[in-house]
Amino acid sequence: MTSNMDGEARTPSADGLARASRRTVLKATGALAGAVALSGALPGVATARAAAVPGAPDSGTATTPKGAPADPSDLPDLPEELFDPRQKWLRAATAGLFLHWGMRTVPEHQDGASWEAAVTDGGWSADYWVAEARKLHASYLVLTTFHSRLGYARAWPSRIPGSARTQRDFLGETIAAAKAEGLHVILYMTDDPQWHDQGGFEQLDSAAYSAYKGKEVDLTTRMGFGEFSFDNFVEVMDGYPDLAGFWIDNDNEYWEQNGLYELIRNKRPEMLLSNNNEDTSIMDTVSNEQKVGMTPPYDYPAAVWTPMPRIVEADYKLPSKGSWWFDGSDSDVDLGLNVGRYITNAGSSIKSLMAETAQVNGRFPDKQEAFNDFMAGYLPPIWESISGTLGGGYMYGGLQPGAWRDGAYGVITISESDPFRQYIHVTTRPSTDALMLRDNGYRIRRVSELRTGKRLSFTQRDGWVSITGITDWDPYDTVLTVLTGDREGFYPQGSISSTASAGAAGHGGENVTDGSFLTWWDNDTNLPVSLTLDLHGRRPVTFLAVNQRENSPTYNRETFGRKEDSARIKDYQVHISDDGADWGAPVLTGVLESARGVRFIDLDVPDTRFVRLTVDTTWAAETVPNFYRKLAIDEIRVGFRSPAGQG
Repeated sequence: MTSNMDGEARTPSADGLARASRRTVLKATGALAGAVALSGALPGVATARAAAVPGAPDSGTATTPKGAPADPSDLPDLPEELFDPRQKWLRAATAGLFLHWGMRTVPEHQDGASWEAAVTDGGWSADYWVAEARKLHASYLVLTTFHSRLGYARAWPSRIPGSARTQRDFLGETIAAAKAEGLHVILYMTDDPQWHDQGGFEQLDSAAYSAYKGKEVDLTTRMGFGEFSFDNFVEVMDGYPDLAGFWIDNDNEYWEQNGLYELIRNKRPEMLLSNNNEDTSIMDTVSNEQKVGMTPPYDYPAAVWTPMPRIVEADYKLPSKGSWWFDGSDSDVDLGLNVGRYITNAGSSIKSLMAETAQVNGRFPDKQEAFNDFMAGYLPPIWESISGTLGGGYMYGGLQPGAWRDGAYGVITISESDPFRQYIHVTTRPSTDALMLRDNGYRIRRVSELRTGKRLSFTQRDGWVSITGITDWDPYDTVLTVLTGDREGFYPQGSISSTASAGAAGHGGENVTDGSFLTWWDNDTNLPVSLTLDLHGRRPVTFLAVNQRENSPTYNRETFGRKEDSARIKDYQVHISDDGADWGAPVLTGVLESARGVRFIDLDVPDTRFVRLTVDTTWAAETVPNFYRKLAIDEIRVGFRSPAGQG
């Protein structure tokens, strides 16, 4: 692991995560049959295919398989830690509050006793943090005191010598205050001893810890510090039954050699484990740290490389400048940037873990408090479009997110409790008065402004919906409620078979039409490479809807020195054939945009049996070997017509 960070109001309920609810979402949205069926924390996965189409196209509405397995043990080869009931509350969460706060918070202290006295004398109260978290509609707090740059302070009365520890139980008070308001607390743990003498004084006491262990242990070495921190994991697990989990900023060899994560799973199976900047199978969450350089800048998911249904977290600083912890400054908080991050993350089912810089007395600087106050008023009128929803344009179906016509940009969310209700979040308004986006096969019944309830006019044809009459454009997120009918105009996945000219073992071409986002095709770095779709009869084809695997950013970037790039289709060709042998000239050549969510290749083919998509190049540069020439596709759907109408 690598890091440098040492129309109708709804009340969300836990029932929204029930398997029946999400199966309903999958069925009603026409999400690929059996993509994932959820039981509380998504434990069941169904991969049954829709019934084959008889000789002519039907409505194309996807179906949800009957008899889907009720328990993950019924299914072979489920990724480790991908689905577990302990994840239920976090999967339902939208946001968290990241609290870097410790002995070296400005003004710095050189010992735990003086820091503790300053904290208490300053009037610290855990209730304040909980109240600020609630303004953000956060469901959890990550307490970060045992940090390599904050003095390795343990904000609890630890029995283990070796670094600063407090007599007052700040951790216990925070857990209790959070629990009283229905929130959770996760404890940050570092593996890193390298900053042990930062500031010119030693922060780790090897002699005291050695005496405690009855042997020589050098806490300034990775193995020695690993043993020390291992003991602290165990102490906290044993002493705080309501602690929800650990946020791991880096791995340590001692932990791995001595089975720390397995021990946590055995002692506290309900605890969550979060991993920063690396997807490790035993962890519940993958946290993607401090992404910048996106276009638009608030589109945090554009830099994320972890696909659904993994729990993904975006951890980032709210202040525009400064450290993760309070360094004496009160930096500006960019409203547009941070509201946009919050909304676009929700549109990809990503959790927003927002870092605020608590001062010694626990209070946030004025500009961060002002942001929290703003969100406390801003979120409630649109909360139904964020909480209890699923990110749209991915495995759960939904309209197309991303860049729309005339410069508009935004994301889609889908209500879990009413899957015929979607929300368009316009985070950048169009240059005209009309909003145009791809309908992804959904027949639109009604469009209205969420905040006012005002009904809006729309026209739908040729795969697009145009919405007019919007007059109250919000500067950060104009939210439209869209009521839909069934998804239509697609051939059911079970009526199509697919093959590839090349593929990695276990990730063959058949996976792009199997109706599951837990299986995918991988080109095994082969380019050019082709996917052939067999419709089993001569039929019209008007477009392909392609969901590429969201395992790469959409642009060339670096994450703490690790080069990344977009492993997505760039140059492509489409051929058709009646017999699978004679292909002729391509009916279409083009460049597919590097973007998240479903992408469309529009065709106008009266009838054909075979469609071949040939990918000539991908977006990743040769200078980025971990992504160069790599491509993975979750699903390709074949459309034969688009809904038309107006309202």
